Amino acid sequence: MISNGEFTFDYLRERAKVFAPGRTIANVLRNKDGHINDTFIVEMIRGETRRFVMQRINNRVFTNPQALMRNMTLVTEYLRRRVTELGGDVNREVLTLRRAADGQVLHQAPDGTLWRAFTFVEDALTVQRVTCPEQLYEAGSAFGRFQNLLCDFPAQELVPVIPDFHNTRVRFEALEAAIGENPLGRAAEVQADIDFALARRQDACVLQDLLDAEKLPLRVTHNDTKINNVMLDASTGQAVCVIDLDTVMPGSILFDFGDAIRSGVNTAEEDEPDLSKVRVDLEYYQAFARGFLEQTRDSMTELERELLPFAAKMMTFECGTRFLADHLLGDTYFRIHRPGQNLDRARTQFKLVAEMEALEPELRRIQKELMRS
Repeated sequence: MISNGEFTFDYLRERAKVFAPGRTIANVLRNKDGHINDTFIVEMIRGETRRFVMQRINNRVFTNPQALMRNMTLVTEYLRRRVTELGGDVNREVLTLRRAADGQVLHQAPDGTLWRAFTFVEDALTVQRVTCPEQLYEAGSAFGRFQNLLCDFPAQELVPVIPDFHNTRVRFEALEAAIGENPLGRAAEVQADIDFALARRQDACVLQDLLDAEKLPLRVTHNDTKINNVMLDASTGQAVCVIDLDTVMPGSILFDFGDAIRSGVNTAEEDEPDLSKVRVDLEYYQAFARGFLEQTRDSMTELERELLPFAAKMMTFECGTRFLADHLLGDTYFRIHRPGQNLDRARTQFKLVAEMEALEPELRRIQKELMRS
């Protein structure tokens, strides 16, 4: 018997039984990766030990869990059909939802908590930080394939579970509001950071304006394209499947490319105080872009391809504005473990933005070479 924070083993076993009727639950182990939902690995016995993933959905962050699960169901069922058509292994290449005893993918416990479950992908792993270009190539290939398989899916059928999640115009307006409110009087101490952000006001509107004008196609987007949301084969290191579909929503393919670059090419930690350590690793950039474009070059529009380097900068800038706004408001959204951590996070993003601006000719050269190869 084990205890998992506020959940006892007996409690978790009862939740697990809902997704494994007739099975013996041998153990439930907490997975400490992730910061929003509570995740557990369930071991069950029926002839041989098998596992599945069980999560408690954080409905303070995801206020419409029914819509979230509907989005996830629509997308995974579509992916299963496409992978089957292509002769792939759907149980390994697509996140597979386990249904509860009543046939639903979302289970509400007697105490009101909400639970879901997925098949455990055996002999695969995730990495929390990129350690070599090959990992980013695999991530680029995985997210690119995800996009390509879904290129004909009617994105308007999905619900924006977090409205304006990657609407940089709205994020910028939120920063301006935080500067105006300045509840803790921190603005004067970070004026150089504020000036850096305000100087890029016009850029902040570009992608959303193009989407609003329908000059960019509305697509299914993952919206959280970090390396740890790709499962890699434990033996070969090759990408197996894309996971964590909580933020799958309508958006632009540029969001997914840009956010992956933002998180993947930084040579330092996200909250590194020493900005001299923060730079854009061009080898990593090229590795991800190569994997991504190999999968999407034929399904992307010319304008989308043209805007890829700009999108990398904009998703990085967006993240920086969010960190800076939270610092000004008293660190109310992003969890901090030391004073000034959100400010350091903002500054690392802005340093990357400045580097991407200086490197723009090189980024465009890389893209053109990849498109010709």
